[in-house]
Amino acid sequence: MKENSLLPAEKHGYDFIPEKYLPDGADEYWLRNAQQTELLSKKQETAANIENIDLKKYWRNLTPNEIEILEKNRNYCTNWNNFLVRDPFMPQLIHDSYFYGLVRIGVMQNVLQKHHDFCLPVGIRGSTIISCDIGDNAAIQNCAYVSHYIIADNCILSEIDEMQCTNHAKFGNGVIKDGEDEDVRVWIDVMNEAGGRSILPFKEMIAADAFLWAAYRDDTALTEKLAEITQKQYGLTTCRVNGQTGSFRGSYGVIGSDTVIKSCAIIKDTTVGENAYIKGANKLKNITILSSAGEPTQIGEGVEMVNGIVGYACNVFYGSKAVRFVLGRNSNLKYGARLIHSVLGDNSTVSCCEILNNLIFPVHEQHHNNSFLIASLIQGMSNMAAAATIGSNHNSRANDGEIRAKRGFWPGLAVSIKHSSCFASFTIISKGEYPSELNIHLPFSLVNNNVHKNRLEIMPAYFWVHNLYALERNSWKTKNRDKRKIKIQNIESDYLAPDTAEEIIAAMSHLDEWIGQAGYSSGDLTGSKWLLDIRFIPCRSMEAGKRDQVIIKPLRAIAAYRQMLHYYAVKTIASYLDSRPDLSYGKLSETLGEIKQQERVKDWVNIGGQIVPAFRMDQLRREIGEGKYINWDEIHGVYALWEKEYQLDKCRHAWATLALLRETDRAHDAAAFKRELDAVMETRKWIDKQIYESRAKDYRNPFKKATYRNQTEMELVLGKPADNSFIRIVRKEGAAFNEMIERVTARLN
Repeated sequence: MKENSLLPAEKHGYDFIPEKYLPDGADEYWLRNAQQTELLSKKQETAANIENIDLKKYWRNLTPNEIEILEKNRNYCTNWNNFLVRDPFMPQLIHDSYFYGLVRIGVMQNVLQKHHDFCLPVGIRGSTIISCDIGDNAAIQNCAYVSHYIIADNCILSEIDEMQCTNHAKFGNGVIKDGEDEDVRVWIDVMNEAGGRSILPFKEMIAADAFLWAAYRDDTALTEKLAEITQKQYGLTTCRVNGQTGSFRGSYGVIGSDTVIKSCAIIKDTTVGENAYIKGANKLKNITILSSAGEPTQIGEGVEMVNGIVGYACNVFYGSKAVRFVLGRNSNLKYGARLIHSVLGDNSTVSCCEILNNLIFPVHEQHHNNSFLIASLIQGMSNMAAAATIGSNHNSRANDGEIRAKRGFWPGLAVSIKHSSCFASFTIISKGEYPSELNIHLPFSLVNNNVHKNRLEIMPAYFWVHNLYALERNSWKTKNRDKRKIKIQNIESDYLAPDTAEEIIAAMSHLDEWIGQAGYSSGDLTGSKWLLDIRFIPCRSMEAGKRDQVIIKPLRAIAAYRQMLHYYAVKTIASYLDSRPDLSYGKLSETLGEIKQQERVKDWVNIGGQIVPAFRMDQLRREIGEGKYINWDEIHGVYALWEKEYQLDKCRHAWATLALLRETDRAHDAAAFKRELDAVMETRKWIDKQIYESRAKDYRNPFKKATYRNQTEMELVLGKPADNSFIRIVRKEGAAFNEMIERVTARLN
């Protein structure tokens, strides 16, 4: 049944805020005026003098001659006294339009607004405007219903069926307004369908915030305080009329300057930043679209987005759908992608597929229509292949299972994985339907479902031994695709960092145990090649089922893990020294030499792609619970402080890791460290060679050659291995690495 279906005609555009929700002494325009004053202060760069902006003097009333021209141009207004303008104003540029409520219009000149090849004359034509502020030189054409919006300068609005804002608009933030029940608050059920990890979206949310909120549900003081912080920061407003603070109704939607919106159906309770381009969207409701001149956002045909946040520099095209979501900075939804009850981190691209109830860290790639991801924590640098269905099967009586995958999660073609499963960093999963839950805690592994032998097979250190091209390219892509102009937090792009180093150390311990149980010893690493090539040994606790679980080439894996740790440790220490020309090796040794193996920081947390010691996270959680931080900006400031500490934190960890490898607590003297640098130079040469060989072997594959008439045709189509763009990048980075090692070595001399 329609509510209040019949109203007096003269009321159209007025009484936006019900009287019972108005602050004492304030009128229905108080919030609109506050928003407009803030916009004008930015425009005039007078933020320090915001209180001196007098809106009553900013616009003027129409002259009788202007009213006459407007009426001759078939325009209608219920009260021309509430139609205010700013000079220079040309009434001839407005025709065939209807105006209701208080309408305020900026400068209007006989010029054209152009966006690429789309060009419209400034003015208002064939439109209905209800209680709006319209900025300088806006071009508005054939907009059937525009209500309660502040439209900034130089905007183009064309062919919009409905664009309106309600008095209780939240613009995608998880807050409630005066008089609303708690059940209207919008929550996002990340990581778990059952809702036990729900979070509230907000305008500046990043993946780290979502993780902080969702991952520590036992810390009730933390979660309660985060909900309180969000409501205060995004739901409370102070009335300038009387100083009252409350969850006041009455915010207008804002369309930022130089934004173009055309051929759209419904835009409701949506605020849009500057320089955005929105074309052919079906429905945009209760969302914030962040956009700027440096990081413009684009939304294309057939898109439907409800209850969420769209980050800066995002692209959403071709029928994509998003409901209860946060889309991170510089991310993309394309070709009918569905993002539901999920947070997608920065620098990610999702095409075609369906993503439900997930928290996904930055740099996630998912491109295929038949892939499916549900109820998961995916910690970045990830890529899902076609027909991968992650978490599609529940093994409990309720839909409360979870998937957790650390950095570099790569499920292959047609992989099917059940809840609840966990995966170490840089796990690649070969094609297959895995019958039981998995707990793969050996990093850089290849996981295989051997149906013929009815067993689970894990090859640890697979990437390092067999596919360094993919591993190095993933790190390069992570850096190269980071186009964020403003980086709220750092994203660790190196596959060897404290988090993965600790996983390697733990994996070596597991392998030692299983090798011993199989009748061998890790001391056999120095033995014959036959021992090094032991094909497999039994393992346990990797799969919930009763079938066999085996480790492929365990001794070779330990050798590879040790090489990876050594490369990480020495490279990290050398990089830190190179970044500190003021710091001698002797001074560094004196400072870090006191760190014993046992004092190594073993617990590290990946929070939205940023790697931090767990004790720092624990301190932040405690301080939030105690009420130390009053808004999310201050919490983001902590992330920035962590980043300043990270290089030293990482160097400390590397120093202790090197001590572990050398089995000594003694400080590494300069001569010994110089030998370590020489060894790491050889490792880098080996890495470069392996990367080249990983690519070159494709050119020797007879099946790859089969589609070409001869080698010349193949090289003209694919290029030569040496000409591969990434190979050239690797060589350049290898040369830079060698130069860095040489600089550090010279300082040791």
